[in-house]
Amino acid sequence: MSLFKRSGYWKDVSPTGMLADFRAVWKEAGQNRWRIAAVSAACTFGVFYMMAMQEGKGPHPPPKVTWISVLPEHQTDAEILASNVANQKRKEAWAAEMAQRDKDVREMYKVIGRYSGMDVDKIAREAEADEAAQKAAEAKRIGTPRLPDGVSLPKYDEQAAAPKATPPGTSAQSQTQQQQ
Repeated sequence: MSLFKRSGYWKDVSPTGMLADFRAVWKEAGQNRWRIAAVSAACTFGVFYMMAMQEGKGPHPPPKVTWISVLPEHQTDAEILASNVANQKRKEAWAAEMAQRDKDVREMYKVIGRYSGMDVDKIAREAEADEAAQKAAEAKRIGTPRLPDGVSLPKYDEQAAAPKATPPGTSAQSQTQQQQ
């Protein structure tokens, strides 16, 4: 078996045939052969130059998944519930603090407005009316929720859910004992 044995596509390729074809085309071109060669070289150079200047990037690598590692792996439901409750209390305290700060800022602006000679109460009423109008316009824009055909919202029985009124002079505990 020869090292340079031609197989497949290359068995039909002959370098001598290629050179003979080139010589025939070169002679056939006549006086324009150098112009044709220059234009061909310029086109080839231009195409390769444009390809070299373009930035090629491969496909993005798949993302690396990092699991949250700051939480203990085996928490009981009670521990999860306790952490959720503590987090909710922190959120509520922060929201209350922000609301208090907003209220203080509004009060400062009212004081500055009063010293400036503005009718602060009128401005506050107009602002509340504008806010109510914006909320109404947003509610009108959104409209009522539409459910798919055949789906309905559950009905709420107000009488069954309403607490029973106790007659004057009796306590709810004594009525419960009488019912038993």
